[in-house]
Amino acid sequence: MAISKERKNELISEYKTHDSDTGSPEVQIAVLTEEITTLNEHLRTHKKDHHSRRGLLKMVGRRRNLLNYLRDKDVTRYRDLIQKLGLRR
Repeated sequence: MAISKERKNELISEYKTHDSDTGSPEVQIAVLTEEITTLNEHLRTHKKDHHSRRGLLKMVGRRRNLLNYLRDKDVTRYRDLIQKLGLRR
């Protein structure tokens, strides 16, 4: 259910703000979004996996908090990230 190291490195390189960036809100939100989508697919086939569902809800809450932080800090970065990730349709 976890994403592979290669996929995570691709996401980091795509969303980083500078060369050695691995912890900016954009990177964290992108990685969480990828994990949320893979876990969502898992839960489509395993409907009674409530332990994973709880983990999914915790990830969604963490992403929500990071998005709120980014929105409060810099609205343009927030809007760009939302548009790039395809959130808030």
